[in-house]
Amino acid sequence: MKIILFSRTTSVNRPVLLRQLIDTVENSGLEWCVNEEFARELERMGVCSIPTSKLYGATIGDQSKESILVSVGGDGTLLDGIRRLEGRPIPVLGINLGHLGFLTGAGRDGISHIFDDIRNNRLRIEERSMVRVESDMPTSIQWPFAVNEFAIQRHGANMISVETYVDGQMVATYHGDGVLLSTPTGSTAYSLSVGGPVVAPTCACLVISPLAPHNLTMRPIVIPDSCEVTFRIRARQPYAFVTLDNTAYRVREGTVFKVKKSENNFFLALPQNISFYDTLREKMMWGMDNRDDRYEEQ
Repeated sequence: MKIILFSRTTSVNRPVLLRQLIDTVENSGLEWCVNEEFARELERMGVCSIPTSKLYGATIGDQSKESILVSVGGDGTLLDGIRRLEGRPIPVLGINLGHLGFLTGAGRDGISHIFDDIRNNRLRIEERSMVRVESDMPTSIQWPFAVNEFAIQRHGANMISVETYVDGQMVATYHGDGVLLSTPTGSTAYSLSVGGPVVAPTCACLVISPLAPHNLTMRPIVIPDSCEVTFRIRARQPYAFVTLDNTAYRVREGTVFKVKKSENNFFLALPQNISFYDTLREKMMWGMDNRDDRYEEQ
């Protein structure tokens, strides 16, 4: 097994924790490499100097089939790591140094245990769906896939209108801040914050959610992931924004997008003892009783 370490330079600023991470990797007995940006950050913080032979650049290049990408940071870092794989079927494991972190399943407190699990093949690998985005933009989107969501949003103060069709049948024209199409994995990301449902990651569906709709009867809708969704932008401003996960593009008014489930999936590695429902209870604090004990005594 080979460890492909990945982190963004802005994700991590904890030298003691990073020294523990590198020591654990070096002592694991596994082959490993580090992205160049992360290596420069490690050296700048005085953590260590990574040999040139263990560096990789903008893409991971040819790697052993028995590899795993270990993302160090939050969910945003993990999304960048998935893009760096460029569709290779290499599992991705997230060590959570961020905040909420639904994708990064491994906590910072169990680093040594995580690498023991990697070495002994004790991780659970979940196949997760993505969406693919096509458009009539004059320039193509560099990485036309989204793990969490595809969103269309207004540019400026004026309301935007987005005509939305599912398999050629009109659903609605969303007037407001825009519209969002979420995968099951993305249901706990942006979709959750705009009132979308929590969806188990193995469900074969997509979720369309309006963003601050002008018509208050607008609600999220769940559709089969076999559908193709078409969006046409209508705006008073000459431009709007679209985002694929955490990457944004400025597009012209009138642009048409076609979005459907990608033929390629990504593979998320998780500790055996952590389930989706465990993560929900922990991150959302479901079932916790925060009432003061003195009120219970009355």
